Amino acid sequence: MTATGNAAQFFVDRHVAEGRGAKPAFREAAGQRRAITYGELAEQSGCVAAALQRAGVPREARALMLMLDQLEFPAVFWGCIKAGVIPVPVNTLLTGSVYDAILKDSRASCLFVSESLWPEIRAAAESSAYLDRIIVIGDTAPDGTQTLGDFMQGCGPVAAVETSLDDTAFWLYSSGSTGQPKGVRHVHGSLKATSDTYGRQVLGIEEADVVYSAAKLFFAYGLGNAMTFPMSVGATAILFDGRPTPDRTVDILAAEQPTIFCGVPTLYAATVAHLERAGRPDVPLRRCISAGEALPEDIGRKWRDIWGVDILDGVGSTEMLHIFLSNAPDDVVYGTSGRAVPGYDVRLVDERGDDVGPGQIGELLVRGASAADGYWNKRTKSRATFEGEWTRTGDKYERTPEGRYIYCGRTDDMFKVSGIWVSPFEVEQALVGHPAVLEAAVVARRDRDGLEKPKAFIVLKQDQGAEGLADELKDFVKKKVGKWKYPRWIEFVSDLPKTATGKIQRFKLREES
Repeated sequence: MTATGNAAQFFVDRHVAEGRGAKPAFREAAGQRRAITYGELAEQSGCVAAALQRAGVPREARALMLMLDQLEFPAVFWGCIKAGVIPVPVNTLLTGSVYDAILKDSRASCLFVSESLWPEIRAAAESSAYLDRIIVIGDTAPDGTQTLGDFMQGCGPVAAVETSLDDTAFWLYSSGSTGQPKGVRHVHGSLKATSDTYGRQVLGIEEADVVYSAAKLFFAYGLGNAMTFPMSVGATAILFDGRPTPDRTVDILAAEQPTIFCGVPTLYAATVAHLERAGRPDVPLRRCISAGEALPEDIGRKWRDIWGVDILDGVGSTEMLHIFLSNAPDDVVYGTSGRAVPGYDVRLVDERGDDVGPGQIGELLVRGASAADGYWNKRTKSRATFEGEWTRTGDKYERTPEGRYIYCGRTDDMFKVSGIWVSPFEVEQALVGHPAVLEAAVVARRDRDGLEKPKAFIVLKQDQGAEGLADELKDFVKKKVGKWKYPRWIEFVSDLPKTATGKIQRFKLREES
């Protein structure tokens, strides 16, 4: 990192100075198949910064980014950082009422919005007491807005402003598995910290790599996969602005020939089912990674059988910016989240905060250089989550004698049966091992005596009937993980409620039980 610490200098401008100006940094996977080189990105982000300065947007003001994964995203993101303005990428799948709440919470003074997303945020934007300007990414600008081209018209690129590594660089709103997003503040130094740790020492990304992340840029996992990791080494990333369905994902893999693929467990499961029917294309994959939720062992093994490449399953969080616990190349044990990523320390603690030993379940705490600077406007929550150097993850884990970590569930998802903790994930993993099951989610439900027992919600594979299957699945789980852990109730559903990051929203299922 340069002396000033502005992250844009390392991730963008450095590549021009080092001779990679003509190399594609990003290309789009569909439609226009546009591309942008590192040199063009340096210039365009510099022009965005100049336009922000000309418009009088002050340093540390927030710029909300409701943008699809398209070439303008990195130009706006890095342009804001160059200007010292704080970009705030947000989930493109939220409702108008949530955007209204985020605009009020962040007090964003400008909004960058993809043209197709404008109708969803329009009412909130037009009623905002804080927005001074709205910039639309598209060919036309509705009344009261301007296009990105008009916003930058006549602006030449400017250099990145001086910052320290500890200056706030950007915010991300957490996906909120409980439905309550929080503004997570990250500093300039965090971006390079994740690239130096997971990106270099686990993923092993190289300049020659082509990366496709089905996970989108608006949340932490996708931002690292498709932006900072490839840009840390001068690699190329593929951007796709649509929904990553299994068939579309396979089409993109075949057409774009990436060497690294980044997905989430639900997509891996659905894609495996698709490939088992349709066969796989020839793609030079050398790395596949997964996060968002723990990867079922059965899915990892099937993926490896199909592609000949392991999935490196890991766990990260918006608060830590990316993955801090992971399986690694040549060190993969499916059904576990692996070991601490070099540069991070993890520990398991009980309800009193005391460390627990191997074979015991505890809450996972982590420390590392990429930890967030806290939540915006949520002091009590910040104090409960960020305890000095340690960050509480809210995840329950068990450590094996060999030092590997096994996911058990979210702290508020765990429950006891006959006085013994039950891991919803353990039961779910057993269920998806059945050949008829595509996805499963397990929550606690009280029986007629008021005691908690497991209930399972099951999504079946295509063309699979449910008749007579419930009892078969109960017996299947009894044999795999124990008689007392089997689901007493099974409900077959067409899909499971999830966040945009692929996390199952079990709190919604608990409400239905």
